[in-house]
Order: sequence, then C-alpha cells, then structure tokens
Amino acid sequence: MAQTQKCRIVFMGTPEFAAASLQRLAAWPRGEIVAVYTQPDRPAGRGHKLAESPVKKLALQLGLPVMQPASLKNAEAQAELAAFKPDLLAVAAYGLILPDAVLAMPALDAVNVHASLLPGLRGAAPIQRAVIDGWQPGARAGISIMRIASKLDAGPVFATDGTVIGEHTAGSLHDALAGIGAELLVKVVDDILDGKAWAVEQDDALATYAPKISKEDGFIDWTLPAAEVHARVRGVTPWPGARTVLETACDGKQRPPLLLILAPGRIGEPTGSAVPGSLRVDADGLSVACADKWYEFTAVRPQGKKDMSARDLLNGILRGLPRGIAGLARAPVPGE
Repeated sequence: MAQTQKCRIVFMGTPEFAAASLQRLAAWPRGEIVAVYTQPDRPAGRGHKLAESPVKKLALQLGLPVMQPASLKNAEAQAELAAFKPDLLAVAAYGLILPDAVLAMPALDAVNVHASLLPGLRGAAPIQRAVIDGWQPGARAGISIMRIASKLDAGPVFATDGTVIGEHTAGSLHDALAGIGAELLVKVVDDILDGKAWAVEQDDALATYAPKISKEDGFIDWTLPAAEVHARVRGVTPWPGARTVLETACDGKQRPPLLLILAPGRIGEPTGSAVPGSLRVDADGLSVACADKWYEFTAVRPQGKKDMSARDLLNGILRGLPRGIAGLARAPVPGE
C-alpha cells in the first residue's frame, strides 16, 4: 500500500488483555481502526445486568464503531465485515471462531496476539497454565504474534517476546503480557506494512495444550513438592483461587472443616518426617507439609469471610490450636 495511505484495521477482542492491544494500536500513526468487533454484552454480577466487555468500553471511549455479532459464520455478518474493507485484521482474545471467508477478507493479513510462546500452550488458558507448569527456576512465559489459521493457535509465527515467570501470579503475569503483546503487535504490523514481516511455521510435534481453568484446578494437592504447590497457588490467583480444607481439633474436640482460599505463601524448611498435608503451628505462624518442604500461609480468606492474615486466623477462628502438628490440610470434596 502507498506509504501515505493509512492501514485500515478491524480490531477483534473482548477482555482486558485485548484492550491493551486496542489502546496501543489506536495510537499507532500508520493505522486507522475502522471498526472494533467484540462479543455481545453478557449478564454479570448478582443482578445479572448486561455488562459491556472491556474492549467495548475502551472502543466507545476512543469513539470507534463497535460491532457485536453473536457469530461470524453467517453471510450477513460476513458482508457487514467486508464493507469495512480491512487491510488488516488484528485479533486478541476475541473468543469467536473466524471462518476461512473472514480470514480471506483483509488485503494484507490477519494476525493474532496469543499469550504463550507457541507452539507451547495453545488453547484457552495459556497464562494460568504457564504459571502452574512453570515451577522450575528460570521458566518463561510470553507472547506470540501469529498469522491466523483454521486450526486453533497453529498459524505461522511472526514474532515472540516474553518474561521470566518468577513470582508472578496469573493476574500479574496477565498484565505484564498484555503490555508486551501490545508492543509486539505494533512492531509486527509495522513490518507487514514495510514488507519485512516473515512468519515461521510452527512445529506441531512440540505443541502443548492449555485447557480452560475450572474451580477444581484450585484444589491444592499437598503431596506435591512445595515448588509445584507454590506455582499452583499463584497460577489460580486471582481466579478461581487456591482452596484447601483444614481439619483441626482443640482440647481434644474436633472442629468443623474450615474451607480457605489461599494467597500465595512462602516455601519454608524441609519437612523431615512430617506426612504431606500435616498442619503445623509454630512461631512463624501456620504452614502445611508438602512432599519436601513446609508451605507457609501468608494471607487467607475463610469461606464467607474477608481476607485476613494467617496470624489473624490463628488468633480468631483457630484460636487455641496447640503448637506443633495441629491437624490436616486436604483438598475440598464436592459440596464443600
């Protein structure tokens, strides 16, 4: 295209992750966002009122046209999209399937911001799974800008960038990768316009899958090494939250099981002969034995109550627990 002519972009995305790319792309001087596609408003909250997606809210603030088809598979929706005459489709966590007819519309390309280092962690929950699986020192997570193909997350990759997972939670890593993805997207579309972009085919043999996270993914298995437990807790923070049940006794009387949601804690000293799941009270507070080391609680949320420190839990609901092994921590069972 002529250098003086702005690239006509149709942006497609829905959650906060995508809003970062929309914000950055809207400020890109070589492009013009002619339409923003996002999923239809959904019921949300206790009142089940229709809620706009983060991308829709931002697009309206930017004064951009917003389209919200329930599907792009029908001829009417495709004709509506074609009328925008896009040079480029820029997609980030849109959530709707793009048929081949849609992928063929842009004059230049259709690109996607995917939150993993492809071909690893294709699928619905790459950020959370990266934290859960990335318990080894130096493990990394990242962004891939790829050409969209019919097969899920399998298109050739233009560029990648990333960061060390470290102590990230899924929430903090999400925010970091959203910013990285926005910058990398602009770099790639610059290269596409300049004719310098080169997409490399993925090696399907190296592909792994990141399935959707469920509430059960937050249930902590204390028989794992502490590093894996710590990664699991961080990977399900803030949602669905790491869950464990404490079974304790005081003065010889068994207390009702206590369901807790855990904030990321600290890996402590080796457990010695303690059985995994053993609950310990000591001068440092409250901890649970993993396969190799103690996992120290920092902050918790008992069911039906507000967040509190582990010390406040011991001084309140768990008042009277003796020092030493004071009970058992286990995964919840259905109904808890």
